[in-house]
Amino acid sequence: MQVLDTPLHDVKLLRPRRFGDNRGWFTEVFNTSSFAAAGLPVDFVQDNQSFSVHGVLRGLHYQLVKPQGKLVRVLSGEIWDVAVDLRRDSPQFGKWAGFHLKPRSDSGDLELLWIPEGFAHGFLVVSETAEVLYKTTNPYFPSGERSVLWNDPMLGIEWPLHLLGDTTPSVSAKDAAGTSFRDAELP
Repeated sequence: MQVLDTPLHDVKLLRPRRFGDNRGWFTEVFNTSSFAAAGLPVDFVQDNQSFSVHGVLRGLHYQLVKPQGKLVRVLSGEIWDVAVDLRRDSPQFGKWAGFHLKPRSDSGDLELLWIPEGFAHGFLVVSETAEVLYKTTNPYFPSGERSVLWNDPMLGIEWPLHLLGDTTPSVSAKDAAGTSFRDAELP
């Protein structure tokens, strides 16, 4: 597995090796030994899958008390995936990075995104539909769930809204009621 650095320290882009022939291909997406050797977590406790239509924006989510690290993979479609560093002691506190994720990159590589605990996470569906699967290091903890506004000017996230055409992002009522970064209760 190839582990690539990203603009945010500790957020990694993963490219598992694919083995193929005229019948199709096979890959090992997760293996505790290879993850441990790469310095990645091996203890995942929950898998989540979402299906969303064009223009859906989910996030920016995080949890207090039981923060979740997320291993994100797109099964179908394409998303713009965003991680925001919420770690107060990080030199990149408040910085974000975005990634175009789809089942395979333009070069044919599978891509997964590792977002460690201490980051907010969100994504925008830029294809007709998208299915996203992610493993988490902690279970869902409803009383610790928080959301920062996706369009908070202090963060200045450059969402690729031009890819939506005339569509406005579709945000849940819960996410629309998220807090500003300045007022967010952070881990």
